[in-house]
Amino acid sequence: MTVHLTRGTQPRPGHRRVTALLGRHPVGLALMAPYAAYLLLVFAYPFGFAVWMSFHDYFFAAPGAQVERPFVGLENYRTVLGDPGVRQAFGNILVFLLINVPLTAALALTLAVALNQAIRGRTFLRVAYYVPYVTASVAVVGVWLFLFSSDGLVNTLLGPLAPDPSWLVNETLAMPLIAVFVAWKQLGFFILLYLAALQNVPKELYESAAVDGAGAWQRFRSVTVPAVRPATTLVVIVATVTGANLFTEPYLLTGGGGPNGASTSPVLLMYQRGLEQGAPDVAAAIGVLLVVGVVALSMINRRLLERS
Repeated sequence: MTVHLTRGTQPRPGHRRVTALLGRHPVGLALMAPYAAYLLLVFAYPFGFAVWMSFHDYFFAAPGAQVERPFVGLENYRTVLGDPGVRQAFGNILVFLLINVPLTAALALTLAVALNQAIRGRTFLRVAYYVPYVTASVAVVGVWLFLFSSDGLVNTLLGPLAPDPSWLVNETLAMPLIAVFVAWKQLGFFILLYLAALQNVPKELYESAAVDGAGAWQRFRSVTVPAVRPATTLVVIVATVTGANLFTEPYLLTGGGGPNGASTSPVLLMYQRGLEQGAPDVAAAIGVLLVVGVVALSMINRRLLERS
């Protein structure tokens, strides 16, 4: 009797190359392609062009005009680092982040835990917290101007306790107030992130903690906070990135970064240097430094949160 030995089916070399290039599920790559193209066109290309601008003597010219834009090396960066206004803007955004990010994470988690309970009017409260996030900034800025202007409602209620100068024209209080405003406006989005994370926390953990005699605060600290740590990492990083891109709020609330530049952000300064003063190469250098700083800060936050 003759026994025929057959080898197992082996993928052809061409098929192996296609699989190595596209992966086992090329449909996923096809679905990802539009967003990847969007990232390249809207983020990667502008950032690469900004890096190129920051190393050249770049200026605006008429469309179609052929002009020389010579390479200047680190000259734009030396100009930026030697500018007191730039240093002040980065200091302002650091103050903003130190107030806004912890406040946002703490309030969002606390309110998400409360809204995750079976309380009356829960749906209404969820919608109410989300409405400011989807409302145009110009509209909500008008409300805060009404509240915190020199003759606004808050100063009227405080009477002699009102700060002098008032909130938005006070060099010490302007940026902290903007940080609180942004935390309030974006709170609904971060509450939704925490609500989604809370849905995945097993109820058995709370029941076990209650059986062991843990009170509400102990259950929150020992069960809820560790269980939603990945969401906390996401909230902190997103709040850091969006906060570092602060522009609309100081532009509208304090008339373009006042008083005396106390609420100027790096992005607002890029607008002023690049468009109003006609120095886009300097503005590009500010932007590159801002991106590097935000990436470094986000990596530090992620490492600290994941380690804890």
